[in-house]
Amino acid sequence: MFCTPLSDFLNQHFQQNNLSGSLKETLSAIINACVAISAKTRQGALSGVLGEAGSGNIQGENQKKLDVIANDILINALRQTPMVAGIASEEEDTFVETNEHGKYLVLFDPLDGSSNIDVNISVGTIFSVLKKPSSGSLKLDDFLQNGRNQVAAGYVLYGVQTQLVFTVGQGVFGFTLNDNNQFILTKNDFRLPESTAEFAINMSNQRHWESPMQNYIAELLAGKDGVRGKNYNMRWVASMVAEVHRILTRGGVFLYPFDYRDPNKPGKLRLMYEANPMSLLIEQAGGASSNAHQNILDIQPTGLHQRVAVVLGAKEEVARVNLLHNP
Repeated sequence: MFCTPLSDFLNQHFQQNNLSGSLKETLSAIINACVAISAKTRQGALSGVLGEAGSGNIQGENQKKLDVIANDILINALRQTPMVAGIASEEEDTFVETNEHGKYLVLFDPLDGSSNIDVNISVGTIFSVLKKPSSGSLKLDDFLQNGRNQVAAGYVLYGVQTQLVFTVGQGVFGFTLNDNNQFILTKNDFRLPESTAEFAINMSNQRHWESPMQNYIAELLAGKDGVRGKNYNMRWVASMVAEVHRILTRGGVFLYPFDYRDPNKPGKLRLMYEANPMSLLIEQAGGASSNAHQNILDIQPTGLHQRVAVVLGAKEEVARVNLLHNP
C-alpha cells in the first residue's frame, strides 16, 4: 500500500508546485539529521544518552544528554548545507551564521518533550524554515518574521514509530521510517475535523489560569449537561510534538495557556521554535491556532526566545476560547 520514498515524493511535489530546489535541499538536510537523532533515541541507555547533561540552556532549563546530542547533530548537518544562511535553536543563546550566501534560515527545537526521555515516552524534533530576507551578513531581525512567512515547517516524532510530518504550504504529509532508515509516505493529506470531544491541557496548573480559561475548561468538564452539550475526554502527554501528532491524526485541541505564576511571561512555549511551526501545520490541515487573542501566525516576534500562550487544533474549540477571552 505504501511505497513512495520521501525522495521521490519531494521530487514530484516540488516539481508540481513549482517550489525551489534549494528549499528541497534544506528540508532534506534537516530530515537526514533527524534520522541520526532517531538512531540515538532508539538505543537509549545502551548508548549512554539518558540522564542529565549537567548544563542549562538559555531558558534556564536543565538539559538532558540527548538535548545536547540532538542539537549538535542538527547544527553540524545544517552548517554543511550551502543553502542554509543561519540557524537558531531553542538550546542556543543566539543565532548561528552558517553561509553568507545561503537563502534560508532554519529554527528548531532539537528535542521537544525531553523530560520524557528517561521514561521512554514520545519526544520529537520541531523545525521551521524561513527565507533570509536581506543580503549580506546575518542579523537578528532576519529571523524575526511572523509565522506566515514560513516556507516549510514540520516535526519528526520519535515514538512507537519514527514519523515525519511536514508542510511546504500545500497540505500536510506524513512519512514513517522503515528498517532501511528510509522515510516512506504513509499519510497523503492530514485533515483536521472542525469539532472535537477531546482536549489536551495540564490540569495541575488550573488554579493559575485567567478566568476565561477557567470558564472554558469548566464548560468541557460539565459534559453533556453543560452549555457545550457533549462529553469531552482529556489527554496529556507533556510533549507538544506528541500532542500535535495525536490531534492531526484524530482531532482535538491542545492548550498551554497563560498563567499568573510569572506574569512577565505571556506563555511557556516558544513562538519561533514550537508555536509557529505547529500552527502552520494545524492551519494547513484545516485547523486553527491562537494565543487566545490573535492567530499565532500573525504575531510579530520581538525575540528569538519569545514565549506565547498556545491554543491550537479544532476550529470550533479555538473560536470558543477566543470568544471567552474577547467577549
